[in-house]
Amino acid sequence: MAEETELIDALKQVVDPELMINIVDLGLVYDVAQDENKVKIQMTLTSPACPAGPQIVHQAKMALEQIEGVDEAQIQLVMTPPWTPDRMTDDARDHLGIF
Repeated sequence: MAEETELIDALKQVVDPELMINIVDLGLVYDVAQDENKVKIQMTLTSPACPAGPQIVHQAKMALEQIEGVDEAQIQLVMTPPWTPDRMTDDARDHLGIF
């Protein structure tokens, strides 16, 4: 079984191709749960019509499944609560020039 920090670090390798910021710092990852060798992630997108959505979800799944001890990653895309810039880390805000 992988550590939660290891799962989060893997998700930090997934970058939104439009904003060039990882999905964790953007605040897109809502929940990370692990049951044995299966990981379940609840995440959202910056907008429901995000054209990069399928790519981001696929990359998150692949990043998690590369971790030793993770046999399957399930990504659940949720739109509630809706994403807002308030969910971003300070580093992400700085990168985008939001103060």
